Amino acid sequence: MLQRKDKVQYDWVLLACYFCLMTIGALAIYAVTYSQNIDKTIFDLSAPISKQLFYIAIALSIFFICLFVDWKIWHNFSYVIYGISILLLILVLIFGSEIKGAKAWIEIGGFSFQPSEFAKLGTALALSSFLSFHKTNLKQTNYQLIAIGIIALPIFFILMQPDAGSAITFLSFFIVLFIEGLNPFYYLLAFLLMAVFILSFLFPFYYVFLGLLLVIFVLYSFYKKNIKFKWINILLLISITIALEFLFPLKYYSILFISLANLIIMIFVWKERNERIVIVTTLVMAVLSVLSYLVIPVFNKLEFHQQERIKVWLKPSECDPRGSLYNVLQSKVAIGSGGLTGKGFLQGNMTKFKYVPEQSTDFIFSTIGEEQGFIGSILVIFLFVLLISRGIKIAESTQHKFITYFATCFIGLLIIHMTINIGMTMGLLPIIGIPLPLISKGGTSLISFSMMIGILMRMQTHTK
Repeated sequence: MLQRKDKVQYDWVLLACYFCLMTIGALAIYAVTYSQNIDKTIFDLSAPISKQLFYIAIALSIFFICLFVDWKIWHNFSYVIYGISILLLILVLIFGSEIKGAKAWIEIGGFSFQPSEFAKLGTALALSSFLSFHKTNLKQTNYQLIAIGIIALPIFFILMQPDAGSAITFLSFFIVLFIEGLNPFYYLLAFLLMAVFILSFLFPFYYVFLGLLLVIFVLYSFYKKNIKFKWINILLLISITIALEFLFPLKYYSILFISLANLIIMIFVWKERNERIVIVTTLVMAVLSVLSYLVIPVFNKLEFHQQERIKVWLKPSECDPRGSLYNVLQSKVAIGSGGLTGKGFLQGNMTKFKYVPEQSTDFIFSTIGEEQGFIGSILVIFLFVLLISRGIKIAESTQHKFITYFATCFIGLLIIHMTINIGMTMGLLPIIGIPLPLISKGGTSLISFSMMIGILMRMQTHTK
């Protein structure tokens, strides 16, 4: 029997957030599927809400089990769990059921689960274990490759399903690598690649190219502590060239003109014995330029539904309001119609009459927005932010590196799930099929996040 001083003290705020979000999710799912639940008992698993309550019961059971499992066990078996999750990702490619064009589910006895959700837990444990190893040093290339490989392996198998949405969530693990000291250059390059892709889709290639050169020139200027006349002259040259671009259809002639200016700058820098920055800049510029040029040809090779998803995000004016744009438009209408206080529980017309497709899963937030309004939506976001803040507190208050890294992995996953899901329901981000944690219909994601929260709460009792 434990003495009083040894009693475990759990984070009750974290626990309250967990229960509140699951309750909100169950109510939202009931509102969406209300008409399907009529004349069905709570024990009838054909009713969506009954099935979801069954998943909640399983999730709660596993959650409480995790509360009593020593966190060191998760540390010791982290690679085993990671290996099992990878094996499941392979098996789903062989024996999985194809739903909506993705072979991402394994069906057993009328129930199905998604291995990619469990792979998030496995990857978080394996990455945390590797980073907490005393010899791990991310400043060394071999350790960088191993850490990136742990993240990249599940991404590879998930993309083979194909399920780009789930694969994107694994990029959140790079937050841990950044905190641990991975070279910021990789993140800058990734940001530039994303920016170039978006800009190249919206504007002609030569405008993007000119913009890249301008950015490089500006960076050169900031790199120099004392900006000399030559920098001013080069920037003036750039300004004149860009002005000519808008006045006359110079296009590729202006590119050559500005490229010459870039060459002059590189010569200056080279003379000052900064060969490395010249080489890196040249390579980055070449890669980004090639990417920019290939964006449209690659886009045209995508499947029609993939093209439409990108257009809905970046060029909604070119999409059919009754076709690919329908989901987002209806979701925005539902959220906007809720006003400040909402229409009330079970009173949302958009929800009641099924105007929003996939409203119990990907677009569950639109139900909350319509029935609970702005106040209810802010409350949900506040609960997620509070959950994230408790994770940050656990990560910062412990001396155990494994706990710190696992908490950071959880925080990253929660942030990317919440941001993308809410963003896509409001038309701010592309529709990629990511559930809202603890709220969206489905059991696999619910169980996976319940396990991570349970493990985190158990870790919280050993933060000192």
